[in-house]
Amino acid sequence: MIKAVLFDLDGTMLPMDQDKFVKTYFSELCGRFCPELKMDDKSLIKAVWKATGAMIKNDRTDLNIKVFWKTFAEICGKDILKYKDNFDDFYIKEFNKCKKECGYNPAVRETIKVLSNKGYTIVAATNPIFPSVATHNRLGWAGVNKDDFALVTTYENSSSCKPNPEYFTEIAEKINLNPEQCLMVGNDVDEDMISASSVGMDVFFVKDCMINRGDKDYSQYKQGSFKDFLDYTRMMPDVK
Repeated sequence: MIKAVLFDLDGTMLPMDQDKFVKTYFSELCGRFCPELKMDDKSLIKAVWKATGAMIKNDRTDLNIKVFWKTFAEICGKDILKYKDNFDDFYIKEFNKCKKECGYNPAVRETIKVLSNKGYTIVAATNPIFPSVATHNRLGWAGVNKDDFALVTTYENSSSCKPNPEYFTEIAEKINLNPEQCLMVGNDVDEDMISASSVGMDVFFVKDCMINRGDKDYSQYKQGSFKDFLDYTRMMPDVK
């Protein structure tokens, strides 16, 4: 029996054009830090991507936050570590300008309410490459908040990332359930559908802002709009 529902954030609970979001994100990041760090835009963006890539490759040997800053410091020099609080401040302030690249779906708030009333454990299973302050902000843009979830994955509390199946195993361990007791809801065929189902999770493919690299066949998955998933949750049994 399904006892937990995991939700991807970007493109699932939070409608967005990912390319536009990333472009605005890096524009704001570079505008804040390039003059201060005396780095050009290209160099800073390259460093962030490389440190992010190190987190993506993380195999649960260390927390993602440590992997990111270790790699970032190797590229930018150890002095960059003095700016960690400044980066957190960026996610409190300038990062919120990225909200303009996102939409809003009222079905998200209602879905969380329905599942909560039915007794499901609810997880914000967003790829943990951002600090908690950035992730909590994005949840707010979607009309929900961190207190709606038993777990919100961030780079401070996770030691793996999508599409590594270990990311989903790690979540199941943290909420004390077997993967087979979990349903993953996401918009990315590789990162959400294939990866989660590979460890035994049930899945639902949200197609509103779908990502399907390589035009893979996804006909085997339950699927539809987020509104369709809301309708699906209303038919789900209460958790006993």
